[in-house]
Parts: sequence; C-alpha cells; structure tokens
Amino acid sequence: MRLEAYGYDDRIVASRKASGLWESGIGRVIAEHRARYVVATESGDVEAEIAGALRHSARGREDFSAVGDWVALDIQEDGASIIHGILPRTSTIARRSVDGFGEVQVIAANVDCALLVQACDRDFNLKRLERYLAICRSSKVDPIVVLTKTDLIDGSTLAGIIEDTGRRIGGIPVVAVSDRMQSGYDALVGLIQKGRTYCMLGSSGVGKSTLLNRVSGRGLMRTDTISESTGKGRHVTSHRELVVLEGGGILVDNPGMREVGVADQDLGLETTFDRLLSFSRTCRFRDCTHTAEVGCGILEALRNGDLEQESYESWRKLEKEKTHFESSVVERRKKDKAFGKMVDVYKKEMGRRGA
Repeated sequence: MRLEAYGYDDRIVASRKASGLWESGIGRVIAEHRARYVVATESGDVEAEIAGALRHSARGREDFSAVGDWVALDIQEDGASIIHGILPRTSTIARRSVDGFGEVQVIAANVDCALLVQACDRDFNLKRLERYLAICRSSKVDPIVVLTKTDLIDGSTLAGIIEDTGRRIGGIPVVAVSDRMQSGYDALVGLIQKGRTYCMLGSSGVGKSTLLNRVSGRGLMRTDTISESTGKGRHVTSHRELVVLEGGGILVDNPGMREVGVADQDLGLETTFDRLLSFSRTCRFRDCTHTAEVGCGILEALRNGDLEQESYESWRKLEKEKTHFESSVVERRKKDKAFGKMVDVYKKEMGRRGA
C-alpha cells in the first residue's frame, strides 16, 4: 500500500471511522503552495484545494490544512481535488504568524520528532534554541539538536558549544555533523526511525537542505551559500514539503525562519525551563512574578549563582511574548464575535424586509 510509506496505519484507519470520513478518499498533505496543496494518495499525488464550507468554518489559519495532515478529499480527474475534512492531529508544530494579529501559523502536523538545526559558525544561539524547544514541548514533539558546519570551528569550540547546550537544555540528543567532512550523518540517520515523521526547524542558511539531501541519500533540495554582504542565509527552500527517506523515515523541510514566535507556550515554557521554575517552589508568595518580590526563590537562585542570568532573561522575554500573544488572540476573537453578531442582525433585517 503506497500510503503506508507516508505513515498510514491502524490509528489513521480508526480516526477515519471515528470522524465519519471512511467513505471519502484519504491522503496526506505533502506540500503547500499558498492556498493549494499537493496530497499523496493511494493512486498518486494530486493537487487539491480546501472546500468552501471548510474554509468558512475555520476559526483561523490553524484550522486550514497543513503539511503532514491526513485529509479526506474528493479526488477529481478534471481539475483540482477538494479537501472537505481534516483528521484529528496527533501533534501540531506552530508559531505565531509574523504578519498576523493574534494568528497562529501551523508549520507541520502529525510530527513525532523535530530536528532543531543550528550552524556552529554564525547561527548558534542558545536563546533561539530555547524558543524552538518551547515549540516542541508545547506540541509534545520529541526534539533532537543538530549542529551543522562543525568543520568551520575547532574541536575545543565545538566541545564548548555541546557542553553549553547540555547545561541549558540537558537530556536531549545532540548530533554534530559536517557536510564538508561528511561526518556525523551516520549517527543522525541512526536516530531516524521508519514510519515516524520528523520536522526540521532552523534559520535560513544553517544547512537544512544539505541535511535533507544527506539523510535522504538523494539530491532532493537545491542548496546555496551564506550571503557575504549580510552574513545571513538565503531562503533556498520556498515552501514546506514532506518527503519519504530511503530508510523509511518521513521528513518535513521548512523555509528558514528569521523570527520564532511561540504560539502555545504554557507547557513549552514549563518543560523547557523546568529547572528555573523549580526554584519558584520556595517563593514566599503564591502569586510571585519573579521580578522584584522579597522571598522569590528564582531571584535568590540568581543571587547565589545557582541560576544563569541568560536563562532567566530568556524565560522572562518568552513570558512577556506569551502574555502579549494571548491578549492579541482574545482581542481577535472578540472582534470576530462582534462581526458575527453584526452579520446575524443584517440577515434578520434583510429577512424582515423581504417578508
């Protein structure tokens, strides 16, 4: 069965039946191009678009189809096929939309594990890594840190980066690879399991496309170099795409993200900064904000040197962003509700006039 390579199993079968979508065609979204999708089906890949009813019932962009989704669709030979249902997701990797007010942008759906890719030369940033980790934790997705371009630094610097990473976010696998030296890829491939879905998260120019080419064993993605004028990566991957690797793993490639805004941080922050928050158990006040209170356990840990200042500042910044994002979501929902009431009033008025 062709769809088994994309992760089709008994869980998907049960989900189709429970959702009342058993009689419809089934497929997995493997690419997204603006409002159109490429869906892998048993008979081949088809282009599809979302049905109008599904589009109008969506509360926001997060309710649209995303790469990795299992969808119910009517497969049409002439013209685009129509997606009229999305099976319940086991996980959703999402971030705040950079250009939307209180909007959530789904990066990938039904992901089991995320490869957090950072280059060792210019890109490595523990604060950004903590943001990616918060995304994984809030999505209940297992993370693996992948350090690329290790040939551009010496061994002692690399050892220091790995040590710093372990100290801040311990307990997570860290793999160091070099395309030029062709090293580290066997260890990474050994972590990729057949039938599981993986997603790469990282900035532009960190080597995600090169990484995909290496672990797939095929030249799937065009690669490019770092811009000499800006020192920043060029966007080589322009869309999200799901590919099946030779070893049976399933990998989602994403465009590089210059900004990382975490959409649902509660669980993500609690688990990413679990050591930091453990000091709050000794806070004198239950509603302590951990900013200036007397008897704050976290501030005491900072003074004693038991907690790093950088880790504390990173947590505080993410907390502020979470609060701002949540207020934006509430405001957007209020406006949507008010607009819906206005439409209802208009329809009733027009109905009376017609009568």
